[in-house]
Amino acid sequence: MQTNTPPRAAVSNEKSVSTAIVIGAGMGGLAAAMRLGAKGYQVTVIDRLDMPGGRGSSISMGGHRFDLGPTIVTVPQELRALWALCGRDFDKDVDLRAIDPFYEITFPDGSKFTASQSTEKMRAEVARLSPGDLAGYDKFLKDSEKRYSFGFENLGRRSMHELWELIKVLPTFGMLRADRSVFAHARSRVKDPRLQMALSFHPLFIGGDPLHVTSMYILVSFLEKEYGVHYAMGGVAAIAKAMAGVIESQGGRFVFGAEADEILVRGGRAAGVKLTDGREMMADIVVSNADAGHTYDRLLRNHAKKRWTPAKLKRTRWSMGLFVWYFGTKGTRDMWQDAGQHTIVSGPRYEGLLDDIFMKGKLAEDMSLYVHRPSVIDPSCAPAGDDTFYALSPVPHLGHDNGVNWSEMAETYKASVLKVLDERLLPGLADRLTDNQVVFTPETFRSRYLSPVGAGFSIEPRIFQSAWFRPHNISEEVPGLYLVGAGTHPGAGVPGVISTAQVMDTLVPPAPRPMPRAGAGADRLVAE
Repeated sequence: MQTNTPPRAAVSNEKSVSTAIVIGAGMGGLAAAMRLGAKGYQVTVIDRLDMPGGRGSSISMGGHRFDLGPTIVTVPQELRALWALCGRDFDKDVDLRAIDPFYEITFPDGSKFTASQSTEKMRAEVARLSPGDLAGYDKFLKDSEKRYSFGFENLGRRSMHELWELIKVLPTFGMLRADRSVFAHARSRVKDPRLQMALSFHPLFIGGDPLHVTSMYILVSFLEKEYGVHYAMGGVAAIAKAMAGVIESQGGRFVFGAEADEILVRGGRAAGVKLTDGREMMADIVVSNADAGHTYDRLLRNHAKKRWTPAKLKRTRWSMGLFVWYFGTKGTRDMWQDAGQHTIVSGPRYEGLLDDIFMKGKLAEDMSLYVHRPSVIDPSCAPAGDDTFYALSPVPHLGHDNGVNWSEMAETYKASVLKVLDERLLPGLADRLTDNQVVFTPETFRSRYLSPVGAGFSIEPRIFQSAWFRPHNISEEVPGLYLVGAGTHPGAGVPGVISTAQVMDTLVPPAPRPMPRAGAGADRLVAE
């Protein structure tokens, strides 16, 4: 159903129903809405896009479905637990497939490293590349498990909004050498530069510079090994659609095509949201899944801030930007056997390229690429016999003094990406390209997702921008306001943003009275 008027945030036959507005239908916002619905709140989710998912949405073109953001699912038990909380079975709503091997890294010298779940296969890969590094790799795995236990299962599941919570864990941070970077830790365990890259690049998946992000993030190596890497048939957008279905079955409602302009503060508390067209929606609590920087700098621009002031946000270090080329190919399904579902094409430089991207803000001539080919496992994303790809290159965000003008550089850079793909992974690609292509640059991230400086993953997860130092899940600026998403604690990535909603859930009081439940056919609204 379509309407020109968003619904009131509270619509019920009962006089006392607690209401909530969630700004943004990204994965964090959807998870928050599910939890609020399970708590008894009547939830309205607003989003400026025309579908749920945020960065996890998709674009369809000429029979190709381009999954715009996340491509894998790790720690699937987090999603299963979320569904169970809502009285639902995740595996009945989503077809999740395990992927093994996880990905392949191709190096400039022609060598390769294949990552898989089996410890023995991983040890064999290490021994094949650099036998002398096997003992160091074994130590690295033990290091990773310790940091997973502390960083993900402990810190990642509880609120860090009180300074005392940080003080209590400082000794553990010291013992685990949280001051050391991911790359420095990998380098302390293995000597082969290829293995140093293979064990340290993971922070790039959540917007962090491996040369500076805390070594706590080596936990990803254990997380992958313990729980595997998965793909949702239909892409992450299928998970977002299933989440929206759960919310609707709880009586929640969606207003798409509606952009929040301001969080309304009444009587010293968050009281609702004003849309860009001037309409107002009121609620008992507000949850923002908008970027934390956008929330404080734009949505609370008329409210004095104690901590997240414009000056502080200006000093914040943001994640890198992303150049992503989504493209379809014709008649290639049986070609390019070396190109699996996930391939990392490592460039000629590692440390130097990272320094250019994160520190110098320089668009380098060389590049490293992450290439996703979902049609290997999911025929629904491309016409029969064809392929759907995306090639992602980390690039500087827009906030550097020498920021890139992507309106001038996008086509030139795409040609450079094409050249690398043709030479390293997909020979003859130019002759197989279809007209079904989309390019996202940091300027797209700024305009489509309202991401400050066009950052791909919000605030960079450095040690002094993590835990207590990161925007809290309960706002210290306005009572009744809660934050979820990549820019909040514990951070980016699908497991991270799902966990931000879990932490928020511990802070939001239960609704005082249960609301009447609507059926699975609750209306989805589109603001015109």
